[in-house]
Amino acid sequence: MAPPAPAGAHPTSAEPLSRSIFRKFLLMLCSLLTSLYVFYCLAERCQTLSGPVVGRSGGGKEAGASGRGVPAGGPGEPAAWPAAARGKRLLQVQPWPRRRPPAPREDGEVAAWEEEPPGLAGSPGGSGAGSSVAETPPGTLALLLDEGSKQLPQAIIIGVKKGGTRALLEFLRVHPDVRAVGAEPHFFDRSYDKGLAWYRDLMPRTLEGQITMEKTPSYFVTREAPARISAMSKDTKLLVVVRDPVTRAVSDYTQTLSKRPDIPSFESLAFRNRTAGLVDRAWSAIQIGLYAEHLERWLRHFPARQLLFVSGERLVRDPAGELGRVQDFLGLKRIISDKHFYFNQTKGFPCLKKAEGSGRPHCLGKTKGRPHPEIDGQVLRRLRDFYRPFNRKFYQMTGHDFGWDG
Repeated sequence: MAPPAPAGAHPTSAEPLSRSIFRKFLLMLCSLLTSLYVFYCLAERCQTLSGPVVGRSGGGKEAGASGRGVPAGGPGEPAAWPAAARGKRLLQVQPWPRRRPPAPREDGEVAAWEEEPPGLAGSPGGSGAGSSVAETPPGTLALLLDEGSKQLPQAIIIGVKKGGTRALLEFLRVHPDVRAVGAEPHFFDRSYDKGLAWYRDLMPRTLEGQITMEKTPSYFVTREAPARISAMSKDTKLLVVVRDPVTRAVSDYTQTLSKRPDIPSFESLAFRNRTAGLVDRAWSAIQIGLYAEHLERWLRHFPARQLLFVSGERLVRDPAGELGRVQDFLGLKRIISDKHFYFNQTKGFPCLKKAEGSGRPHCLGKTKGRPHPEIDGQVLRRLRDFYRPFNRKFYQMTGHDFGWDG
């Protein structure tokens, strides 16, 4: 038997000539495709580093602090970023439309958004970035190039429970310069012993010019939280979503009732002695609404200018207007506007016309907007009388009348 031919030798009679030609053709094709892929990658890299960047346009006035990297030019006009920042901003403009499973909340609800049929919103006009429940990575290229870093939050939504904190956070996520952790970290009330390095690792990566945020509503009523947040950074900006304390207490009870149908009635929990009209301040649903008492602790550690009180009622009636105040407070350009919202008559809440990576409208989950149980009118009047002096003191401390005693 003849020895085998060495590698690369010309085909013998045992190997048809057509098969050899076919193999060579495949090799040439693979080489060509590989070369094209490498060229494409190099071209994309060059474009990312030196290509022109068109700034996002936003409605309303610009209210950002100097040094935040806001592009020059009016709404709708192209705006060139400084050369050093072009690459990073281009990475930020292209989000990665990937969604993670909804994160659990302390109250047991699912912090998820439900998709609604387009018919509920009419024609979802407008443009701009949307919102997603899970934190959205800054961009595929940013991840490949390891751009951005994890920072401790510069702003925290500290309260209050059942005030509208989830809505505020999700609306803020529409802004391209806001990055927020999805689940409530509960660092300053439950996990403080784990240290700031553990806390920082929970945060999403941010690019230059973005701010990191988180929300944990129980911070506002946690005695140790003000000193602990101040120890982290005295410059932290604090947002508090407040709501009529009577309505808030009923909403709080409604949430508990949905999980434990066998709990006592609202009236029996709210009063130590209903005949005498003695309100039980120890019940958490009542105690959370004593805003003035909780605020006194925060003002011992933070100046009033570092706290913004967001009206939960106005967040429902006029979300764009209230978000305008929030964007100004955070030093952000006013990008979130009326074009981002529509009002869902069925739920009784504003919803986003578009979520990031989707052209469909999105609303808060099914647990939002559930009907409250019937409460005796006399019980509600007694609670309003109880809260009135605390509300008035709160109005004086904040310099704003929220109109809960009308």
